Amino acid sequence: MPVESMAKLKYVSIPPRKMRLVADMVKGMPVEDAINLMNYTPRIAARHIAKTLKSAAANALSVAGSSSFNPEDLVVKGIFVDEAPSAKRIRFRSMGRVYRYKKRFCHLTVKLVEVEAKMPASVTASEAAETKEKEAPAKEATAKKTAAKKTAAKKAAAKKTTAKKATAKKATAKKATAKKAAAKKSADADAK
Repeated sequence: MPVESMAKLKYVSIPPRKMRLVADMVKGMPVEDAINLMNYTPRIAARHIAKTLKSAAANALSVAGSSSFNPEDLVVKGIFVDEAPSAKRIRFRSMGRVYRYKKRFCHLTVKLVEVEAKMPASVTASEAAETKEKEAPAKEATAKKTAAKKTAAKKAAAKKTTAKKATAKKATAKKATAKKAAAKKSADADAK
């Protein structure tokens, strides 16, 4: 059963729109690549996302245990940025006025899932050879089918070309007889 883990970071003092711009970059990526990308992204939101990714990977490791789990197999299943309560602030302006504005916050949620590798590292060489032997007859059968299809296509193409050549010969023969008939008519007309 694949390992799933989750980590949350709440009340981050970044607007959700700005956080989503960075979060969309890592959706569906392996965790290691996502953390590397966040380390070289020049946005403040990238630090928070990298920290949460590391936390989710550590959570998965603590749940699964280190003996049967490989952190490189984790993939970002989902990354969600939700709006948090905004802090209302004021800015004093001239003539006794006050401008109101909001300092927006967000909640970050990261979900990771383990993707099973095609060929596990614990598979021995003999097991790998057995799987290749099982796949070999199927590959040979498909190769024979494709070869048969190719030969059938070549035969059909050869028949088409011979038919075209035959029709071309008939057409040239008809033209030749038409020319002979025209020559006879012109000779008869000249004789009269």
